[in-house]
Amino acid sequence: MSEAPAPLVRSFAQIASQEEVTSPLRAVQIDGLVVLKIIKHCKECMPALVTGQLLGLDIGTTLEITNCFPFPSRGGEEDEELESDGANYQLEMMRCLREVNVDNNTVGWYQSTYMGSFQTVELIETFLNYQENIKRCVCIIYDPLRSSQGVLALKALRLTDSFMELYRSNNFNGEKLREKNVTWQDIFEEIPVRISNSALVSALMTELETDSPATQCDFDRLVLSTNPFMEKNLEFLIECMDDLSMEQQKFQFYYRNLARQQTQQQAWLQKRRAENMARRQAGEDPLPEDDPNNAVFKSIPEPSRLDSYLITNQIANYCSQINGFAGQSFSKIYLMDAVHED
Repeated sequence: MSEAPAPLVRSFAQIASQEEVTSPLRAVQIDGLVVLKIIKHCKECMPALVTGQLLGLDIGTTLEITNCFPFPSRGGEEDEELESDGANYQLEMMRCLREVNVDNNTVGWYQSTYMGSFQTVELIETFLNYQENIKRCVCIIYDPLRSSQGVLALKALRLTDSFMELYRSNNFNGEKLREKNVTWQDIFEEIPVRISNSALVSALMTELETDSPATQCDFDRLVLSTNPFMEKNLEFLIECMDDLSMEQQKFQFYYRNLARQQTQQQAWLQKRRAENMARRQAGEDPLPEDDPNNAVFKSIPEPSRLDSYLITNQIANYCSQINGFAGQSFSKIYLMDAVHED
């Protein structure tokens, strides 16, 4: 006799357990008003660096950012007072937004940067603090100085899963990095950004649009003076190269000490074996050839490669910016040369 089919009714626990397997994040959708608020906050506080909270919804493979608010600027207060005041401010803002029926789900934070200098250990620590309570969060990086050259320097970043697992273990030696196959390019992952507006906002922008074929942004792209930007990029690049050279010196010092220790270990073993040979000839018991209490056999800690990874990532960012602006500058020069010839 055949058995009756199992019922198709699933419990809430089964559904919840299946929903825990989240799909990877593919895109970040930001409302146009949120982008304007981020740009306004970052530009008004230049040259100081500022941060703020991102609010929105996590829907499928897309993270929608529908609102944001700035964090209070730092004054001359103590760090503990700043931390408590900042936490109270965030809670109060979330309560006020909830009362007026505005999205108040935290999906990350935004911060301004200067010439793309954002790849630091502090950024990684902030990511880990956020991801303790939020499974998928992003950081929006905005560079006001680079945007002044006619390009919207806005990007969304998150840490890769492989790097987060390695960072939690706090083991960045060469063997562990080779085992996990993690390179300096596997620290941050850039998520594509889409800027969206509602139908009413799009209609309003169409009404406000002027009949002029060119806008101020178009004129900004034709500015030939890129020397200050290039000089600062090269200056920061040289500083990063010096930092990378110092990191390489640490590893050279480590390998020299390691080679010296291995030589001392071999000399100690040869001496102990000769001593054991004499003891055997005298009818005595040989001594052990491994002595963990001996300073010669104490392992030398290998320096962490995290700083060198971050510096290398920052160097690649500066080189990319220099390459992009140099290409644009050549195009502008050729264009102006053709205009003068006509």
